[in-house]
Amino acid sequence: MRTRYAAPALLAVAALALTGCVDNSTPSGGSTATSSVSKDAAAAALLPDAIKKAGAITVGVDATYPPNESKDANGNAVGWDIDLFNAVAQKLGVTAKYDIAGFDTIIPNITGGKYDVGVSSFTDTVEREKQVDFVNYYSAGILWASQKGKTVDPDNACGLKVAVETGTTEEQDEIPTKSKACTAAGKPAIQILKFDGQDQATNAVVLGQADAMSADSPITEYAIAKSNGKLEVAGKTFEVAPYGIAVNKGSKLTDAVQKAMQSLVDDGTYKKILDKWGVADGALSTITINAASKS
Repeated sequence: MRTRYAAPALLAVAALALTGCVDNSTPSGGSTATSSVSKDAAAAALLPDAIKKAGAITVGVDATYPPNESKDANGNAVGWDIDLFNAVAQKLGVTAKYDIAGFDTIIPNITGGKYDVGVSSFTDTVEREKQVDFVNYYSAGILWASQKGKTVDPDNACGLKVAVETGTTEEQDEIPTKSKACTAAGKPAIQILKFDGQDQATNAVVLGQADAMSADSPITEYAIAKSNGKLEVAGKTFEVAPYGIAVNKGSKLTDAVQKAMQSLVDDGTYKKILDKWGVADGALSTITINAASKS
């Protein structure tokens, strides 16, 4: 895993390089857990004809969210999400081609036909399900972080500056809801600092430009671990919800990905990948579709 949070000066540089298409079917430093993945014929049979013919799935990914998705020294997408989807592709007998893009552009590019799927720590929500379908494969919550020694309570954050990545659940739902509760109680609103990449949002806290950051629990935990003592947990994990691989609504690809991911769970590859990255706490035993609307 990269230590991109250990050197704040590097973050601004890294944040500038958010686009570029790379073929990452065998990522740099790829997981040994995927080296012996065998094709699942039943899952592969469900693939849309266009993908069977191309032999590849085009994947949109925001590579600013370590340890889930980030970039290695060569600009290739890496992370446990990447390892996991590479294994899905192997189960389907195709390769995965990653297009690194801004988080909030991925779903529009799925519905627009540029990407087959989005693999970028998407929280499955009822609102997002109006645009795409989700194959649910992991459970994560929201966790805040602040500068070391600075006490911040996520449940009492009125008037604070909170950094988030644009397009995330934290930016669209969590912080606005908290801020409205503040103003309704006659208290100052939360100042939402929005950034195109999670690395920029984290850097804002490290530099003291924001009082805290809000992100998915594995991302916040990783940021703290790699901050050289500059960050600490603020509060506890809350609002646990499923991650989903985004697929165009009604596509046969949704069922193919679901069956391939379930096959990885059943043969133990899924758990090996999560264990490698230290994120097994959010593991699921059953891979579902559109869990948000069915809960």
